[in-house]
Amino acid sequence: MDLSSKVLVVTGSDGDLGQAVAATLNGYGAKLALIDYSRTPPKLPFTGALHYGGIDLTVEAEARSTMQAVAKEKGRIDGLINIAGGFRWEKIGEGAVDSWEAMFKINLRTAVVACQAALPYLIQAGGGRIVNIGAMASAKATTGMGAYAASKAGVARLTEALADELKDQHVTVNAILPSILDTPKNRLDMPQADFSRWVKPVEAAEVIAFLVSDAARAVTGALIPVAGRV
Repeated sequence: MDLSSKVLVVTGSDGDLGQAVAATLNGYGAKLALIDYSRTPPKLPFTGALHYGGIDLTVEAEARSTMQAVAKEKGRIDGLINIAGGFRWEKIGEGAVDSWEAMFKINLRTAVVACQAALPYLIQAGGGRIVNIGAMASAKATTGMGAYAASKAGVARLTEALADELKDQHVTVNAILPSILDTPKNRLDMPQADFSRWVKPVEAAEVIAFLVSDAARAVTGALIPVAGRV
């Protein structure tokens, strides 16, 4: 897979999935712009990527100015991968309404704001790509997963609506739906689980790489389960 002609923006690149995606896309030759809430650049096994730290993607002006800076520096934007997000486990009866607002902001609002900011450049580039990160849990929430699952269900509806909106402008919009990612934090939280059944971040990254490639030009509005053997 050759992504050497692509300028790709990755949000949330300082997390486990973000780092795996950045490394995978770099391996296929993509030119990367990494956007993080943290000001510290992620530790990656390669150099040359632009890093925009301290960016709050819930703030429209910050997102727009950052996308503008990427386009000015790289000359174009061909794809956006929305990985920025978070998780909170909390029972409804014992929790706070603020948790629902927090999950909405970090998982859904960041994706909407980033999409809006990148759209003019993706349309201009022709053949633009957007990949969002949903969750298998968005289809069936369990105890403690209500706020998270609801926010990820919003990501699914965003993906479908935007795909339909852009289908005649040659911009595809898709989402992957991971089950449980095999990360150090998840292993710590669920020490008795069978980690071999989980999805490795690099495996999810390969699916994302396909979706931003020219080979995926006919795929849009898809919510793709990346479930491993969970």
